[in-house]
Amino acid sequence: MIKLFNTLSKRVEVFKPIDDVVKIYCCGVTVYDLCHLGHARSYIAWDVLRRFLIYSDFKVKYVQNFTDIDDKILKRAKEECSSMKEVSEKNILEFHKDMDSLGIMRPDSMPRATNHICNICSFITILEDKGYAYSRDGDVYYSVFKNKNYGKLSNQNIQEQNINQQGRMANEENSKKLNPQDFALWKKAKDDEPFFDSPWGKGRPGWHIECSAMVKDELGDTIDIHLGGSDLIFPHHENEIAQSEAANGKKLANYWLHNGMVNVNGQKMSKSLKNFKTIRELIKSGISPMTLRYFVMTVNYRKPLDFTEEALRSASEAWKNINVALSFMDLTKGAFRSIEKNESLEEEYKEKISIELSQKKLKFSEALGNDLNTAGAIAIIYDLAKPLKNFLNQFQRVEGFKIDLNEKFFLLESFKTLEKLSEVLGLKKEVLVKESKIKEDEISSLIDERLKAKMEKNYAKADEIRNLLKEKGIELIDQSKEITTWIRV
Repeated sequence: MIKLFNTLSKRVEVFKPIDDVVKIYCCGVTVYDLCHLGHARSYIAWDVLRRFLIYSDFKVKYVQNFTDIDDKILKRAKEECSSMKEVSEKNILEFHKDMDSLGIMRPDSMPRATNHICNICSFITILEDKGYAYSRDGDVYYSVFKNKNYGKLSNQNIQEQNINQQGRMANEENSKKLNPQDFALWKKAKDDEPFFDSPWGKGRPGWHIECSAMVKDELGDTIDIHLGGSDLIFPHHENEIAQSEAANGKKLANYWLHNGMVNVNGQKMSKSLKNFKTIRELIKSGISPMTLRYFVMTVNYRKPLDFTEEALRSASEAWKNINVALSFMDLTKGAFRSIEKNESLEEEYKEKISIELSQKKLKFSEALGNDLNTAGAIAIIYDLAKPLKNFLNQFQRVEGFKIDLNEKFFLLESFKTLEKLSEVLGLKKEVLVKESKIKEDEISSLIDERLKAKMEKNYAKADEIRNLLKEKGIELIDQSKEITTWIRV
């Protein structure tokens, strides 16, 4: 059973698909710049949802759009002495690079607003014919007071709603509207702007109508799940509902899911505060893509995510342990490929391990099924990784290390389960540092020196030794204040 928090009903609901294929629409990026940490947070969360639905034997059609015409794109084109199309194409390519690096599955379809102009015009015409839209000197507006249910997603009072709607509409356009709250469906082109032909003259679509038209064209009148960041609840998703349900006479989406925003050191991420973090910058700084993915999943998708150096360091260390376990086959160099036919295992033991691992799989599914509790799912991943990591610690240090057949079976089955469940979270092994040539007596000497430094509270020196060994591919494991072991990674 999968339960999801539905923004529309404001409660957790059991997920029931409309038919055999789960239809999902995710609001995509406006392609004027590189993607930032907020995009990573959103698309990682929805990637886990998609992967989990597939793991749970649902068929999924996942659509995510590109907004490739917008004031921000036009502004960037002027700054770069370029065109709207060139700016969009460049940033679409960069978007794919970033998402691919984070292990995010590509959507089944990625429609662009500029390829749906005919559908958008048809959609607006239907709204006009039904009395929900009106034209004014080449502009077309949606009349919110004609829709009695307007505001049902955001629960905002229609009289108090933001007139300017996040800067997507110029203030001078308000004078054309019947009511300040009405929003643009079609915008008359200015002299220096690119345009498309329409029944109302040369112009371009408003932001909100693009998604309504693409949802209908790609997935139909009613879809299962609509996704986006919580900043899109109003006005974007509220306006999508108003447009689509007025035109189609049907519910737009059964479930609305929204992810929380990203903060940096407790403050909202923004360019004005100079704490803006792009995915590209983070990875170039040395943060591995899977560390970033792991970090995002440590917090429930609906809650704010606070990006701090300390939290990232903690995520890096935790991911490193899982990554070592996912590299189990590489590090054991073929010693654990399979159980040979002539190796006899006790059936009772096999059944015991099978039950234990089945219970872990069940807890994993229960965690993700509880409104995508990724932290709970990660706990199961960590539990599976621990015995593999502990074994590797012994295997790499003791020459000719021998293993009991039962333990071999347990480790092999644990590894298979770890791989499968990690894939559901989109966690894939990363290349480990190549084995160093540092000798064991040198390692032991440096460990003793580090323990002495810690006893003398010279933590700077202790950290320096740890980092030195890390550079040589040696990971230290502090088992207690007096005992430190190590492993080559």
